[in-house]
Amino acid sequence: MKKLLLGLLAGLMPLIAFATNPQVELKTSQGNVVIELFPEAAPATVDNFLQYVKSGFYDGLIFHRVINGFMIQGGGFDPQMNQKATRAPVKNEAKQAIEKGVRNAPGSIAMARTNDPHSATAQFFINLVDNRMLDYPSRDGYGYTAFGKVVKGMEVVNNIANVRTGNAGMHQDVPMTPVVIQTARVLEAKQ
Repeated sequence: MKKLLLGLLAGLMPLIAFATNPQVELKTSQGNVVIELFPEAAPATVDNFLQYVKSGFYDGLIFHRVINGFMIQGGGFDPQMNQKATRAPVKNEAKQAIEKGVRNAPGSIAMARTNDPHSATAQFFINLVDNRMLDYPSRDGYGYTAFGKVVKGMEVVNNIANVRTGNAGMHQDVPMTPVVIQTARVLEAKQ
């Protein structure tokens, strides 16, 4: 009976369409990173990120803030530390994300922001460690919206974390040799 049931299920598998989360590949000067996004946890944040990816916004930008033992941040500056203009910010979704089990854990991606909880635009960071203090409600009652996780290339992320950093003008923790996001693209869903 069990074999018959398994056989029937196997025959139906090609007919069942499984919903898959979008994935984004970052090709960097240090190697490739694939990030799975969680639209159920942070729909506006994921949509915002995907719009930036699809428009080519991240191509040629750098990881401009690298703090080993904390996170790597990118998506805002070119190699000369010129900040790129962005669209309007998105509403903070950290509470919804945490309710769905998505948090600032090692390998998760989250939105960077200013002291204004609703100021996230294009800059993001990848957590290197468990940064629970950034989760909702954090110190400000909001936290930082985590919206995906690295599913391939965590060794690349860790290599970036170990680059030599210093100051560039008023910016601290800037890699001395730029770590460039050569391209960012949405991967085709696997059928």
